[in-house]
Amino acid sequence: MDEIAADPSHPRYASLLMRHRLEVAQAKGMLADSAMIAHGRGEAFDYLLGEVTTPSAHKATRHALACMMEGRRTVLSVNGNVAALATDEMLTLADALDCPLEVNIFYRTPERMEAILGHISERNEALGLDVTVLGHAPNASIPGLKGPRASCHKEGILDSDVILVPLEDGDRCRALLEMGKTVIVIDLNPLSRSAQEGTITIVDELSRALTNMVGLLKRGENVVVDSKYNNEATLKAALEWMLNSLKQV
Repeated sequence: MDEIAADPSHPRYASLLMRHRLEVAQAKGMLADSAMIAHGRGEAFDYLLGEVTTPSAHKATRHALACMMEGRRTVLSVNGNVAALATDEMLTLADALDCPLEVNIFYRTPERMEAILGHISERNEALGLDVTVLGHAPNASIPGLKGPRASCHKEGILDSDVILVPLEDGDRCRALLEMGKTVIVIDLNPLSRSAQEGTITIVDELSRALTNMVGLLKRGENVVVDSKYNNEATLKAALEWMLNSLKQV
């Protein structure tokens, strides 16, 4: 799955690997036509971060993980780009948290859903996991949204109290917030609507953020909910980091 021509010593190897995963997903029919544009925009922000997890992102990651661990019904939401870039990481995190994944995409078609669910099923089996994956038979609707993008599972997204929504659409993020959920966003763009409105925003590259979460769990580190967490301060710190990077050019 991850075989690419570039040598691992290449300074942009991680970035090239993500691009390759998107190419594979596109060939499988998993992605919307705009997927590459969205990824390129995020990649530009990652360059401004220096392609590292910043201290503020680490803090947000720990707080987000603690909230997911304490959630009554935590759900990890997966769209096309997330499935392409980080299926293994999402499955590993879901397994560690003993919670389901739910495929929930903006441009929902039977063909895309089949492709994404099939890919996740293959990786679930390959990793030797038995994570519950929802999305195949939606039986509920997210209030405030119209059309196929509102479709969800009652036992998944609808009844969740804590939800991880990486690379999420702003409208759906707002709808989930209005349902009273703790919405955890992973987004490299601190100015996006989802980043601005999320309960907790991790301004970091998706696979890097998920790997950090899994690492915290595997090491058995004590992560606790930060009662003083301020998402506005997290976003401000991310922007300041990027601006400082520009000043050093």
